[in-house]
Amino acid sequence: MILDPKWWESALCAQTDPDAHFPEAGNSNRAAKRTCRACDVQPECLAYALSSGQRHGVWGGLDQKQLRRAARKQAVA
Repeated sequence: MILDPKWWESALCAQTDPDAHFPEAGNSNRAAKRTCRACDVQPECLAYALSSGQRHGVWGGLDQKQLRRAARKQAVA
């Protein structure tokens, strides 16, 4: 799946602290998920994360565990 990277320019996370989307172990990812919920390109971000194998950080509103689960579910479908 080829995705147009232009969506990155509209991503709210590009306007925030990147550390919020890649919190250290034990730190909260709530701020990142809140940003994702308000973002117009959340679907594109999630599609990118799943198609490119992103497994760290918050992408498209999903945390690391949720990304792994979604990737497994997508692989079965």
